[in-house]
Amino acid sequence: MAVVIQIVRSGSSDAAIVGRQLCLGEMMMKRQHAQLVGLIFVGLVLAGLPKATFAAEADKPTVEEPWQPAGLNGIRPIGSWRKPPQEVSTASPEDVAAWRKLKFGLFIHWSPVCVEGTEIGWSRAGHRRGLPWTWNILSGQVPVEVYDNLYKKFNPTQFDAREWVQVAKDAGTKYLVFTTKHHDGFSMFDTKLSDYKITSPESPYGRDIVRPLADACHEAGILWGIYYSQVDWYHPDYMNCQDGHERYLAFLHGQLRELLTNYGKVSMIFFDGLSGDAKDWDAPTLINMCRELQPNVIINDRAGVPADNSTPEQVIGRMDTERPWESCITIGTQWTWKPNERVKSLKECIQTLVRVVGGDGNLLLNVGPTPDGRIEPDQAERLREMGRWLAKYGESIYDTRGGPFVTGQWGAATWRDRTIYVHVLDGGAAPLVLPPIARKIVSHRVLTGGKATVDQTDESITITLADDARNDVDTIVVLQLDGPAVGE
Repeated sequence: MAVVIQIVRSGSSDAAIVGRQLCLGEMMMKRQHAQLVGLIFVGLVLAGLPKATFAAEADKPTVEEPWQPAGLNGIRPIGSWRKPPQEVSTASPEDVAAWRKLKFGLFIHWSPVCVEGTEIGWSRAGHRRGLPWTWNILSGQVPVEVYDNLYKKFNPTQFDAREWVQVAKDAGTKYLVFTTKHHDGFSMFDTKLSDYKITSPESPYGRDIVRPLADACHEAGILWGIYYSQVDWYHPDYMNCQDGHERYLAFLHGQLRELLTNYGKVSMIFFDGLSGDAKDWDAPTLINMCRELQPNVIINDRAGVPADNSTPEQVIGRMDTERPWESCITIGTQWTWKPNERVKSLKECIQTLVRVVGGDGNLLLNVGPTPDGRIEPDQAERLREMGRWLAKYGESIYDTRGGPFVTGQWGAATWRDRTIYVHVLDGGAAPLVLPPIARKIVSHRVLTGGKATVDQTDESITITLADDARNDVDTIVVLQLDGPAVGE
């Protein structure tokens, strides 16, 4: 184990750069190493070095700077390998606008870890290469030797891709995103680049999961998307010496080429690089390759570059009508299947969808299938309930934009052309006072039933719900205007 510490002094400013040179023999180092580096850092601070920082925690370098693997505990060793700068491609405005219209997608996290009922990736014990030492203090509860062999017990004989996609359609979702490989490195498809996969001879199931699922989506008119984690705590070359990580990059890019070549049209790519930056994945080359293979694909912001949309996780994103965004949120309490898990109520699910769309985002709602291959019955039924609600009131969700009123405790609003949909989520016991708009309200109705009065002045719009209009999920008041709700 070699620790290299270099102190650079410039005028009155001191900077501490702590690097660790990783090699293959250090692949399985335990968290004691993280604690050691933490002690070194604390020692430097206590020694009175001002502005002592880890290189990984400094301002993120641009993609033109040399690539340096994050290394153990997120500390970047000194490196010299440089790639020429590249321009990173983005989706066309037309493709982004089409994606924004969809509003509601289904996320599916599934891997052999469902046999244990613990969280995907994060329940694996052992060192989490490439992450800051603070992320390694608490390790997963499933020993590495157990976790990495769960696929030998994973035999989802009741998996039916068409049944899954039918649930997605019944829910009213317009696209589906599936975990092809998570941080644990297990491939749920027939990759030619690894034996750690669902089609391994040691897998009792032994069949590609991605193939029938992609085909079922294409057949049913559900847009197909893939989740792919660049992080890989199983692969021996991942974040393991510069030469090793370069080999891993070839593997990573190769797997993406397989997924984008062998499974038909891919409409979305959900990368998940955690704290990694663009150089860790050679993101310009990676993303440009993805668009070359799938010209209309929408790519998220988790490969170290902004790409096409932002992805707040387990929270409703803040209202943003400029930057496209998508909240990914679980229907239960964890991403993969968990025994006896609490499922969010219909009210929680509908109000989450409304608040996301009212903030001008999309919702990617996640389910975790069971070890035998079914979407957990309670989760499937909740999705169907959402679909029944959307069948009645989907005009206020699909193909809308968020606004023109800012979301709040009271609820949210969506609009399309000359129509505003006011979603009252607080029960509507008191009159709702909204800011004025330039357009005149020419008529109104309560989409969810009942009556309401709407008073418009130069100072405000006041909506008062009659008793028969109030409900505790979402009362939708439709305002028809004399011109476009937003813009000219």
